Amino acid sequence: METVGMYSIIPPIVAIALAIVTREVYISLGLFVWLGWTILNNWNPVLGLVEGVNTFLDAVTSPGNARTLMFSALIGGIITLTQASGGMEGFVKWVEERRLGQSRRRVSMFGIGVSMLLFLESNFGLLVSGSVTRPLFDRAKISREKLSYLLDATCAPKQLLIPINAWGAYIVTLLVAQGVPEPNKVLLSALTLNFYAILALLLVFFVAFWDWNIGPMKEAERRVREEGKVLADGAEPMVSSDVSMLEAKEGIPHRAINMLAPIIAMVATVPAVLYITGDGSILNGSGADAVLWGVIVGILLAAVMYKAQGIMEFREVTAFTIKGIQGLTPVVIVLALAFAISGTQQALGTGVWLAQVAQATVNPGFIPAIIFLLSCVMAFSTGTSWGTFAIMIPIVVPMAELLGLDLGLTLAAALGGGIFGDHCSPISDSTIVSSMASAADHIDHVRTQLPYAILAASGALVLFVVTGFIL
Repeated sequence: METVGMYSIIPPIVAIALAIVTREVYISLGLFVWLGWTILNNWNPVLGLVEGVNTFLDAVTSPGNARTLMFSALIGGIITLTQASGGMEGFVKWVEERRLGQSRRRVSMFGIGVSMLLFLESNFGLLVSGSVTRPLFDRAKISREKLSYLLDATCAPKQLLIPINAWGAYIVTLLVAQGVPEPNKVLLSALTLNFYAILALLLVFFVAFWDWNIGPMKEAERRVREEGKVLADGAEPMVSSDVSMLEAKEGIPHRAINMLAPIIAMVATVPAVLYITGDGSILNGSGADAVLWGVIVGILLAAVMYKAQGIMEFREVTAFTIKGIQGLTPVVIVLALAFAISGTQQALGTGVWLAQVAQATVNPGFIPAIIFLLSCVMAFSTGTSWGTFAIMIPIVVPMAELLGLDLGLTLAAALGGGIFGDHCSPISDSTIVSSMASAADHIDHVRTQLPYAILAASGALVLFVVTGFIL
């Protein structure tokens, strides 16, 4: 793959800095695409604009991306329907009756538990767990920043540590392409050495159990406890308040089943479609198809249930679904821009250049730690873990063989660095979806979770150094 050299890191650096400083996510992501194609067209800004628009159009019309965008919009319909039907209120009361919502600790642990159970598809798990637990967190006076951190920090790590999903199939495919014998065995050995994923999850449970707040999160939690504000003044949540704070219809019973049944139908549909599209193998199924059909089935079931109970007419179901779609338009735009960024950074060859820089002669014992750091930088600057895996795995497999390194350890370093960037980069789709699922301000989410991510990454780095000299 070609690369434009050191110029390839200019767009991600500018976009990330601008997003954090100005809090203007749309402009920052759009600037990444335009600047990237301007560089690729010999710094011609007009051609950069033309190529950037074409890349955006290609990204949103790609079948897989289009399905993801449709799902992300339709999930808004599920959120509005379950609230307007009284299902959300009924579920909250059901949880409180069982004392699951009587303390901040129980609510936090419950949120993590729901997220951990939904491991078949990352964005699907984020959106469902966010919509289910957000009312409980609001009532327990836990900030939206804390909710988004707990969801985001469990998302990518659990996808790798429980690889019975598209993530596991994707990594195995990359290993097979490199001629690795027994790729499943190699992946399993890497999981036990994936120090970042393990530490990130342990830290999440520690933070939830002990209510441990550091950095900007401390101020966010002080705000919600003392002022009752789940969001900071001036915050712009990724979901419209018309969706996240919709009241139930008047004069209808509040039944938990009206929320649980559509969501359970969604969850059950995902593995079924993965099995069908994978010709009998869940690992080979289409994640984009699975999540799209999951939400469609959920909406259809909700429509039939609410009509049968006399809660809503079909025209009302349609109206609330459209209202939900409208409320999630911002996140659909951001996701579309994130897809365009993926194509742009591939053309720039950012990851290739970073890998080349790291190929200097060093003590083999430091190689796993260097691979981890390189993958962290690459994933954070490009916003994609899968793209990082695609670049790094072809590098680490021959490197491990030539230098006599443990392949499981070097693979774990590449995977760990990839998920670090995936769950804390402001231009990562997972980070964006986490902000949306928790109805949090995107930049506030990034700023509050970074100290925790860096803490887990620091511990992982030490362990990779130590293990690199042992194995």
